[in-house]
Amino acid sequence: MLRFRLSVLPACLLLAASILSGCSSTTKDVTAGWTPDRIYKEARDEVNSGAWDKAIGLFDKLESRAAGTLLAQQAQIEKAYAQYRTGDKVQAIATLDRFIRLHPTSPALDYALYLKGLVNFNDNLGLFSFITRQDLSERDQKAAKESFESFRDLAARFPDSKYTPDARQRMTYIVNSLAAYEVHVARYYATKGAHVAAINRAQQAISDYQGVPAVEDALAILVTSYDAMGMSALRDDAKRVLEKNYPRSAYLQGKAVQKTSSWWKLW
Repeated sequence: MLRFRLSVLPACLLLAASILSGCSSTTKDVTAGWTPDRIYKEARDEVNSGAWDKAIGLFDKLESRAAGTLLAQQAQIEKAYAQYRTGDKVQAIATLDRFIRLHPTSPALDYALYLKGLVNFNDNLGLFSFITRQDLSERDQKAAKESFESFRDLAARFPDSKYTPDARQRMTYIVNSLAAYEVHVARYYATKGAHVAAINRAQQAISDYQGVPAVEDALAILVTSYDAMGMSALRDDAKRVLEKNYPRSAYLQGKAVQKTSSWWKLW
């Protein structure tokens, strides 16, 4: 019996020690006695100091403590901005989508749409990877199109919003960027001798983005690709369209299709 009791005693002590250790390691919620207003103030202080992760944690607490109030809505929208600033674009979009779904009459809805467009707009830098000689045929335009949709929704629903003028400028930039992207992909195919693919992408740029600067380049690609394939009738048709719409085009002076040096500098 004595042997049994000696063998059990250390196990009991270890169990008690682990329980005490667990209790001591439990993180204390310093906001437990705070009012929602104080939590918001502290969160704003963290924002102002650039401590975005800490601000996100406080906004999370405020959402639950002030549920159903305008302050909770404010916390949610500011949390989305903080997530955006940390580079967590996926969570920022998820937070904004939830806000838009749950608060369709919120006075901050126009800002939510603008911020959603802005998150995806910054992600559009992926479109410009051709500058680093990345394979253009593998790029994804999803973020650019989603950004455009958010800005267009904002402009349609809130034409007088203070965010709408900037959104309209960004919409123009996105359209020009998407058109130029199609042209650069078409040019990529043309340089590889894949003239059918080049023609398809150039035609897509012309049909989807009428009136943008990149259309001139797209028409020139059609001319050279049809010529390379020996399709003289289609080549001449494309050249006539180029002459009618861009009578002073450098391409009509016998210059080869070449990369435009600064198409992205639109502002």
